[in-house]
Amino acid sequence: MPRVTRQVRALYEICAVALVQSRANLDGADDVGFDIDLPLFSVGRAAELADIHAQTLRQYDRVGLIVPQRTEGGARRYSLRDLDRLVHAQHLSQDAGVNLAGITRILDLQEENRQLRRELKRLQTPAGSSVFAADADGDITEVQRSRQARMWRHEIHVRTRELSATPQDRDEDADSKSMVVWGRFLD
Repeated sequence: MPRVTRQVRALYEICAVALVQSRANLDGADDVGFDIDLPLFSVGRAAELADIHAQTLRQYDRVGLIVPQRTEGGARRYSLRDLDRLVHAQHLSQDAGVNLAGITRILDLQEENRQLRRELKRLQTPAGSSVFAADADGDITEVQRSRQARMWRHEIHVRTRELSATPQDRDEDADSKSMVVWGRFLD
């Protein structure tokens, strides 16, 4: 299991609370950079966050409804995805009266639908709008290019050229160059 700083853990807990309260969803959490499969929450903490008895979590694990990852010592660790499934399972069980087999099927279909939406979004993204980079573990990840980032990069290059110009050139062209750069940025 990866080591996580207090600050990162606090951010994940804030995200978990937002998921439980339906103020956020997994796609949004994933889009802003959360690792939705990071096993972070113990049984007690997951139960507390989802307002569910810890024994219910253990029962869901036994029947295969929500199977958390395990530490080397065998302790259960729940991710944001697990918490999201947990909240949906509780809603389906208590509010809609769906049995465990039905809940399992519904949750699996919801996840499949989420994955298909993400794939469709990726396919609709124009070619050349992403780059590939190595993450902290050395794995290759896709990073979406941002128009705003390209404009900032362009502005930095323009500013660098301005700084390397002679003082006389800078005074004459500084205002017009700045207007062009900001005009492009605001388009």
